[in-house]
This record gives sequence, structure tokens and C-alpha cells, in this order.
Amino acid sequence: MDQNKQDEEYGYDLFPERKARKPKHITIRDNLFTSRNKCQVMLTFAMEISPYAKLLLNAMKNSGCKVYKDRHFSCEDCDGTVSGGFDAATSQIVLCQNNIHQQAHMNRVVTHELIHAFDHCRAHVDWFNNFRHLACSEIRAANLSGDCSFTNEVSRFNFGLKEHHQQCVRDRAVRSILAVRKVSQEEAQKIVDEVFDSCFKDHAPFGRIPHGNKDAKFAYREYVNRDRYYANL
Repeated sequence: MDQNKQDEEYGYDLFPERKARKPKHITIRDNLFTSRNKCQVMLTFAMEISPYAKLLLNAMKNSGCKVYKDRHFSCEDCDGTVSGGFDAATSQIVLCQNNIHQQAHMNRVVTHELIHAFDHCRAHVDWFNNFRHLACSEIRAANLSGDCSFTNEVSRFNFGLKEHHQQCVRDRAVRSILAVRKVSQEEAQKIVDEVFDSCFKDHAPFGRIPHGNKDAKFAYREYVNRDRYYANL
């Protein structure tokens, strides 16, 4: 397949710095005086403070996939329509430094992409050829990252009562698929519908749907104390 065509098919055209498939050389000036530095600082805060990210980082380490900040995260300029992405070819999370401007947004993006990385670690996910695998991970990421929290939905002027969270998860999963794969809206919705029930119920590694920081803190506390609990049985 032509390289440009492949980039479009797999969403790499949204991440222009990925096209070379080689790590970009980062100068001291990049680290000190540009948006890359702000991105790196916010990433550090997310990894050290966000209970969502802390739980996922622990879970990946315990699954044999320890995450290293300098190796597995990359702050880059992206297309204006995306905030981040998981590059399965390099096992790297891309953070769009030109589109992430607030810490809360960074926390959500890091969590969303870490869920993809966790799925990549624990399962044989065929990201490029199996749309069901992709849809399942997108459902899980939308469901567990806080993307569809009440606060975020209100800020988007999206309101609803009955099963609003489920509909938000469906919609965001479809949007994510459409962003990185050349399929129709109807095809994306069909794929999401086919795997929705089982993937929506998969709450690993949180053990619940963390609807906010309070839920995420409880989930993190339970996760780090799980061995102590079983040792006392």
C-alpha cells in the first residue's frame, strides 16, 4: 500500500510528526521554551497526581508492561481535531501539545490513551485489521476515562437522563473510529453496536466505572490494597 494512503487509512495523517516513523530529535530549546515543555510538565502532573493515571500505570507495571515517561509518551503537534493517540506500531502515546492547554484535559487524554495501552498490553489487539478490537478499546476508553462524566457532558451542553452515559460512550467511540479509519458513519456505528455490551461491562483494571476523581481514588486505593486483602483471607 502507498505510504500516504496507509497514513490516511490508519489515522497517521492526524499526527504529522509520526509520518517519518522516526523519533524526532528534541533540542534543549524545545524542552525549555516551547509548548513541548508545558506539555511535559502537565504530563508529569497527570502521572503523579491523577488517580486514573496512577491506577493504570500500576496495572500495566503489574502486567509486565512498565511505562516509562521518556520512552512511552511523546508531546507533538497534531491536526486540530485530535488531542492524543496511541501508536501501536511504536507502543507510544502521542499527546497533542498544540491542542491540550489545561491540566484537566491532559489528565483525561493521558487516561484515555493509557487504557488503549493497557489493552495493548493485556490482549492481542489487532489495531490495524480488526475493527471490533479497535471499537472495543474505544468503548472502554470512553467509558472509563471520565470522557463521559456529568461535568464534561454539561460543559459540552449535552444533557440527558436515561442511559445518557451509555449513549455518550457510544457516540465518542464512533467518533474515535471515524477519526482514524476510513469507514462510513453507519459502518462505525454497526461495529460499535456489535461489541458494545461486552466491552461496556469490562471495567478492568478499575473494577468499576469511575465517574469522577472520588470514584477513581476509591478504585486506586482498592487496587493497591488488593494483595493485602487477599493475604489476610
